Amino acid sequence: MRLSKRVAPVSMSLAIIAAVTAALFYFKDDDPRTDQHLVFFYLLPTAFIAILYGSVASMLCSIAATLAAAFFLYDPIFSFYMSNPRDIGELIFFAGTALIGAKCTADITHRPEKPRDATAKLLSKG
Repeated sequence: MRLSKRVAPVSMSLAIIAAVTAALFYFKDDDPRTDQHLVFFYLLPTAFIAILYGSVASMLCSIAATLAAAFFLYDPIFSFYMSNPRDIGELIFFAGTALIGAKCTADITHRPEKPRDATAKLLSKG
């Protein structure tokens, strides 16, 4: 397998996560009284990566999104420490949802084209 085929999913995942993180960081409200739940905007890019490259690349994208959100979107910013326990729960919920969604999306989009043909071959051999 060529190196570019292995590097493309990882580089595309990181590029998309970086772009989404930059946009979310720009629009982040610094008022601690407002709950924005920005982390869930990462679900669409992880689904996109799952459609393009499969579940492994999408799961790596989900992990990168979780780390980026913890570092850039939750207080204190530029630290992996999270001061609010509710934010920790939200991030755990996001990570679980993103990982399950990545696997389901990849399985739905990368199914064999005609499973009935495989069944017909098995039945005709017997």
